[in-house]
Amino acid sequence: MASNAKKYYKLYVIIAVILMVFSLLIIAPYIWMMLTSFKSTREVLYNPGKVMPIKWTLSGYMTVLTKSPFFSWFKNSVIVSVTVTAAVIFTSTITGYVFSKYKFKGKNLLFWLVLSTMMVPSQITMIPRFLIINQIGLYNSLQALIIPAIVSGFGIYLCRQFCDEIPDSLCEAAKLDGAGDFRIYASIILPQLRPCIAALAIFTFLDIWNDYLNPLIMLSALKSMTLPLALTYFSDAHSTDISAVMAASALIMLPVTILLLCFQKQFIKGVTISGMK
Repeated sequence: MASNAKKYYKLYVIIAVILMVFSLLIIAPYIWMMLTSFKSTREVLYNPGKVMPIKWTLSGYMTVLTKSPFFSWFKNSVIVSVTVTAAVIFTSTITGYVFSKYKFKGKNLLFWLVLSTMMVPSQITMIPRFLIINQIGLYNSLQALIIPAIVSGFGIYLCRQFCDEIPDSLCEAAKLDGAGDFRIYASIILPQLRPCIAALAIFTFLDIWNDYLNPLIMLSALKSMTLPLALTYFSDAHSTDISAVMAASALIMLPVTILLLCFQKQFIKGVTISGMK
């Protein structure tokens, strides 16, 4: 027994060391970025091999906050990410509920059509989407990012799988008590979908917050930009100010980092749940 315990302990130590090494390799660029943001550009250029700042300074952050409309970019990203996340949760839960609990002609065909949208690369639909947005006069507005993203094929699929596990007897009992369809959805279905909603909310928010390609196509005005697109513009405009570019990158990453630290349990649970479904 003792020898088996030693073997398991050695194996545990080896796995832990391997995971620590890989973790350090993954987070090393982020640590370098954060430390570089507290250096002056002169120090970055003259001491490129020095990891820790010799003299800590906030000059890079001051450049970002005073010489660019950073708060407008931040507000745009928050508006788009929060609005799309809320819309996707609503459309996914109510459509998943309908596909799961209602019987109507062509239901399976419609559901397979929804699933088929997940198989099509988003790059294929970018040109038609741009033409439609431009035709209806929404180009260069936040609505151009929000409206095409309010329905998610993955979200509908995930919610439908969860709704399938809710007993039909609950909905039937509610109908006998006089509850309408929307009351059943709000009072019975939504509380049962809390793990699914948490996972879907985190995935959607991160996806929209980090989106670069869609804003690149749909936006051109400086003040309408979201943070990922604005970072490229800022980097081009301040290519010689490495400290400011690193500070901008750190500020963009900060909200997502806080979100993941606050909801890491839900994020891990969401990955597990969506994988199982």
